[in-house]
Formats: sequence, C-alpha cells, structure tokens
Amino acid sequence: MLFATLASILALAGTTLAQTPAGFAPSVNKTLDVYYGSTYITPGLMVRKSSTASKPTIGVTGEALTGKYLLAMIGEQFGGATRTTVLHALLQDYTPNGQTLNGTTVLSTTATGPSSYFGPAPPAENPQHPHNYIFLLHAQPDGFAVPASQRSVVQSRIGIDWVKFMADAKLSAPLYANYLRVQSGDNTKRAFQA
Repeated sequence: MLFATLASILALAGTTLAQTPAGFAPSVNKTLDVYYGSTYITPGLMVRKSSTASKPTIGVTGEALTGKYLLAMIGEQFGGATRTTVLHALLQDYTPNGQTLNGTTVLSTTATGPSSYFGPAPPAENPQHPHNYIFLLHAQPDGFAVPASQRSVVQSRIGIDWVKFMADAKLSAPLYANYLRVQSGDNTKRAFQA
C-alpha cells in the first residue's frame, strides 16, 4: 500500500515537472528560460500570436553552461484527429554571452539556420483551440550538420519527427525545454499583450 502511494506520488511529480506538453516526446524536466521582450514564458503559457513574431531570448537559471547548444522550436498543429508538426526554428551555435536577464544566464547565436525562426501562426479555426510550440535545447555535437536523411523535412519544415531527428543527428536528450500555446486570431484574452 505504501509502495503504491509512493509510486503514485512519483508518477504525478514526473508529470508536473515536465516542461513539454503531455504526449510530446521527448519529455524534459528542466526549464529553458524563454523571454519574448521582457515577458517570461512559463511552461504552457497562452500568448498572442503577434507577441511571438521575433525570435525570443533564451537561457537558463542556476547552472553554468559552456560549449555550444542547438535550439529547436516545434509547433504541434491539430486538425480533428490528426496532428502534424512544424519546425519553427532550428538554430545552432548558441553560447553564453555573459549577460543575465532576471537571473537567467542568456544564450545567444548569430546563426540563422539550419532553419531560421518564424513565429507561431496557427491556421484559422472554428472553434479555435490552442496549439503548442515547444522549445528544446540540446548540447551541440562538434561538427553538427543536419543529416542527409533529415534535410528534406528540415527544408520543408512539415512533419518533423524530433525523436527520429535526434537519432539520425546523434543528439543526446534535450537538456532543457519549455512551451507556449497560441491559437488563431489575436482577438482573445491572453496572459500578456505586446
């Protein structure tokens, strides 16, 4: 009985610590700090589409990072019973830049690829429903390049299977993650407005 209760508590803790949406793989427990302007994105925050037009500032709190990092932003698009993914960004060469923002050690890059950033743009829907946009930060392997098996999907951006991409690119599990939610139109109440 005690074991069953402890197992239930641990299972619940695992789901509440996840910084990725339920059902998304890979699941990540450490938070990637994401800022659009001065607004901090808590995992699952609903935001206005117009607030996410420019690439966010990212970083981490409480840990010293060294080396280079790779950032992926993946949108989950839902249409009835089907789900597709859209690669909103795949940016390499993130490094600590020596700056902090509200205690966050900021990471930056001058890279615009392999896939440049474009903000959330859920299609018009009736009824509207939120779409998830997931940020994943990986340690970047030396000599990183998009594998030949993934070039087409990275170029088209549609239907990326991130678990398969990780395996093909020989990426280790993501270190940090976060996600936000956006729905079509900017006429609904949101957590912040820019």
